[in-house]
Amino acid sequence: MLSNSLVAGALAAAYVLVLILQLNPSLSLSTRTLAPLALGIGVFYAVNLTVFIYGLLVMRQLFGGDLFSPAWTSVRVITWLNAVSAAAGAAVMWANVRTFALVTEEATSQALSRAAVVLASASVLLFATAVIQRYVGSRRGWAVWLVLVTAGSVAVPLTFRGEATGTSLEARPVSDLVEAPSYEGTARVTVLALDAGSLEVITNATTEGRLPNFGRILDTGAATHLATLHPTSAEAVWAAIATGKLPQKNGVRSAAVYRLAGHPDQAIQLLPDFCFATSLIRFGIVTEEPRTSASITSRTLWTILGAAGISVGVVNVPLTYPAPPVRGFVVSDAYARLAETPMDLANPTTVYPPVLQPEAALTLQGVDEEGGPASDVIPERHRAAARADRTYDRLYRALNASHPAQVAVVRYQSLDPIGHYYLRFAMPTRFGDVSDDDRRRYGGVLEAHYAMVDEAIGRAIDDLGPDDLLLVMSGFGMEPLSIGKRVLERVIGDPDISGTHEAAPDGFLMAYGSMVARTRQLRRASVVDVVPTILYFLGLPVARDMDGYARADLFRQSFTEERPITFIPTYDR
Repeated sequence: MLSNSLVAGALAAAYVLVLILQLNPSLSLSTRTLAPLALGIGVFYAVNLTVFIYGLLVMRQLFGGDLFSPAWTSVRVITWLNAVSAAAGAAVMWANVRTFALVTEEATSQALSRAAVVLASASVLLFATAVIQRYVGSRRGWAVWLVLVTAGSVAVPLTFRGEATGTSLEARPVSDLVEAPSYEGTARVTVLALDAGSLEVITNATTEGRLPNFGRILDTGAATHLATLHPTSAEAVWAAIATGKLPQKNGVRSAAVYRLAGHPDQAIQLLPDFCFATSLIRFGIVTEEPRTSASITSRTLWTILGAAGISVGVVNVPLTYPAPPVRGFVVSDAYARLAETPMDLANPTTVYPPVLQPEAALTLQGVDEEGGPASDVIPERHRAAARADRTYDRLYRALNASHPAQVAVVRYQSLDPIGHYYLRFAMPTRFGDVSDDDRRRYGGVLEAHYAMVDEAIGRAIDDLGPDDLLLVMSGFGMEPLSIGKRVLERVIGDPDISGTHEAAPDGFLMAYGSMVARTRQLRRASVVDVVPTILYFLGLPVARDMDGYARADLFRQSFTEERPITFIPTYDR
C-alpha cells in the first residue's frame, strides 16, 4: 500500500507543480528551474500526499468488505488513485482560474483553463480504464496505457503554457508621467483608510450608540460596499486602490515575491490557492521577499496629483517604502517598524522629504508609554499593531499641521491582525461557542480599535471646509472563519484564529461633506473606483486605461450637473 501511495502521491505533486508553472509564466521550463522546484516544492507535496493517500488505503483495508492485498505497484490501484488525483487536480485548477482572474493575464487564465480540461479528460479516461480492466485482462497493456495517460496529463498542460514569457518579476521604473491639467481649486480631500474593516460591526455599534462619528457619516453621508481583490493582501489591494488599476496593469499580484530556499534566483509571484501553499512558507520551503514602492509599475494617485500641482500627505500606505518623492510628504509603511532602533530611526528612505526625519522622530516621543486600545486585556503580541497606528496617527497630525496637504491618505492597520483573533468576541452569535465571561472580557477589544479611527473621523469632520471631502474606506473586510477551517487551525495551526479575509469579503466606502449625497442605496463599488472618484471630485480627468469608474453617484445632483466627467487616455506614457 505504501509503494502504491508513493506513486500516486508523486503524480498529485506533479499536478501542483504544473499549477505553479501555469500561474507563473515567467518561470522557465529548463532543467535549471524545474529541478529545484521538484526537489523543494515537489518533494514536500509528494511526501504529504503520500501520507494522505496511504491513510485512505488503510481506511479501505479496515472497513472494506473484501480482502485488499495489492501488488507492490498495482495497475488497478494506481489507476483508481490517479483518476481521483486527476479529478482533484482539475477541480483545483478550475478554482484557481476564478481565484486569480483579476491578477493574471488572459493568456494565463486560458492556459490554466485548458489544463483543467486536460486533467478532467484524463480523469474520465482513468475511471473508465479502472472499470474496464476488471473484465479485460492484459495487465501489461493496461500498464502502458496508464503510463501514457498520466504522462500526457502532465505534459500536455505544459505545452499549452508554452515557454517562459520573459516577464521579469523585478521592479521596473515607471514610464514618464503625462502632464495633467493644473489644479486651481482649493478643495481638500482626506482619506482615512482601514484594513479589514467590517461595515456590519460598524453598523451594529452605531445602532447601539457607539462609534458616534461613524454614525454621523452613516446618517448624513453616503456609504456603499467595496469589492476587493481575490486573493486578498494589503499590498495587492492597496496597489489597486492607489492606481485605479487591476494587478495585470499595476504589477502587484501578491503580498510578496516567493523564492525557493537555497535558490534565490527562482522567483515565484503567485502561490496556488486550495493547496495549503502557506505551509511552504511555514516550513521554510520558500521564503518571502517583501515588495517595495518600486514594485508598482503604474502611476499612483500622489504622483498624478503632484503633477497637477496638488500637495499630498501619504501615511502608512503599503508599498511606500522606500518613500517615493512627492509634492508634499510621505511616511512609509515601514517607518514604525524601522523606528524601533535608533540607527533605523534616521533612515532617510522611510520619510520623504528626508529633511522631515528630525520632526518625525521628535513627534514619536511618548508613544510607547500610551496604553492603546484594550491594552489591559490583550497579550503583548497583539499590541504592536495598535502602537503602529498611534505612531502613524500622531505623525500625520504633526506633519499635516506644519505642512498642510490638499489631499491626505492615512491608513490604520490594526483591525486586520486584531480581527483575526478577536472577531469571535465581537460577533459571538456568529460562532456560538463564546462564553459570557469571554464576551465581557474581550468583546470590546476589536471595537476599541474602531474607536481609534472614530476619533480620527471626528477630527477630520471638524476640520472640513465647505468644499472639502472626507472618505473613510476599507479595502477589504473580515468575516468569521468557517467551521472546517477553525477545526483545522485547532489541529495544525493557530487555535485562536477566528477571522479571515480569504474569501475576499467586501470592504466599504463612506463619503462625507457638503457635496455628498445622503444615501445608502448605492450600487456596489470597487477598490479601483477610489482614484477615479477623487480625480473627478477635484475636477481632474480620469484616465481611460484605469479599470475603475468615477462614482459620481456619491455626490449631490447640483454638484454633478456642474462637473461632467472628463477623460485623458492615460497618465503614463
